[in-house]
Amino acid sequence: MTAKEKIAELISLAGLTINGPNSYDPQVYDERLYNRVLAGGTLALGEAYMDGWWDAEDLAELFNKVLCAKFYKKVKSLSLFFHVLKSKIMNRQSRERSKQVAEQHYDLDNNLYTAFLDPYNQYTCGYFKDTDNLNTAQEQKLDLICRKLRLQPKDHVLDIGCGWGGFAKFASEQYGAQVTGISISDEQIVYAKEYCHDCSVEIKKMDYRDLSGSFDKVVCVGMIEHVGFKNYRSFFRIVHNTLKDGGLFLLHTIGDNESATATDPWIDRYIFPNGMIPSITQLGKASENLFTMEDWHNFSAYYDTTLMAWMRNFDRSWNRLKEKYDERFYRMWKYYLLSCAGSFRARNNQLWQVVFSKNGVPGGYVSIR
Repeated sequence: MTAKEKIAELISLAGLTINGPNSYDPQVYDERLYNRVLAGGTLALGEAYMDGWWDAEDLAELFNKVLCAKFYKKVKSLSLFFHVLKSKIMNRQSRERSKQVAEQHYDLDNNLYTAFLDPYNQYTCGYFKDTDNLNTAQEQKLDLICRKLRLQPKDHVLDIGCGWGGFAKFASEQYGAQVTGISISDEQIVYAKEYCHDCSVEIKKMDYRDLSGSFDKVVCVGMIEHVGFKNYRSFFRIVHNTLKDGGLFLLHTIGDNESATATDPWIDRYIFPNGMIPSITQLGKASENLFTMEDWHNFSAYYDTTLMAWMRNFDRSWNRLKEKYDERFYRMWKYYLLSCAGSFRARNNQLWQVVFSKNGVPGGYVSIR
């Protein structure tokens, strides 16, 4: 069986046809693709897309079908084996290595991110309850976090991985909180300090491992995906040590249905170096005997909606962005956003908001939706 025949047989399990008539069918422009993918797996598939060797009109739906069919597990490349092995042998999220994702991804031009995000620059899932508007959904997400934290005026909140300062500004202006945000991204820090200059907000460049102090509430939105399984326990210990008795900790994270030690090789190389997505088991073990889990909320279906909105905004802004970025960058970004949308659509990945307390909320915690 040729490489093309093998690929055609595999994707037929997902209802896909090479050069087929459907919007989600892959259109192949270079016949070398088949051998390349069989040898290099998902890394090669993404790189071939960036090189223009193949495409699909509805890329998100293609990935939805592929991930629902789960045939991708039958294609194991040598590069994937070494990728996973490396993650088990070494701490890929060490203090020094953690800087790579800031330098490669978050330190890209802030104009890139403001081109497709909402006014609060939320680079995580929006809360699309009773709305289809991205800006509204992100404000609702921020308000949901504040309500789940039972945020009160003058509460001192620690925001671990504060991004461009969106949560800090919202919590300060809408709830009267004092917020300390930390990040290791120089570009984010410059933007966040300016963005929050008239609020009760302090932005610091700091690795979470250097945290100290005492806070009424702690929030971590979309940062633990960069902490790594070897560091989860120490991360939770640090949060425990900085949270006052009676305080609440809200963790907002992408979640994996299975415990893993590494992310997809293409995502690792081009988007989030050294990143990985935690599982329920990993978070449970890391928080054991430190926190009481008060609430676990899954609204991962909204991430598909969020990513598709980001893609539309990105496309609308491309004429301006392409003055700085080339066509290969565009295809890389499109592949990233739409493959992730397909993954959430397939329920392959989850989005969790988990509320923890130190010793249990007296009388119980009332879940907020």
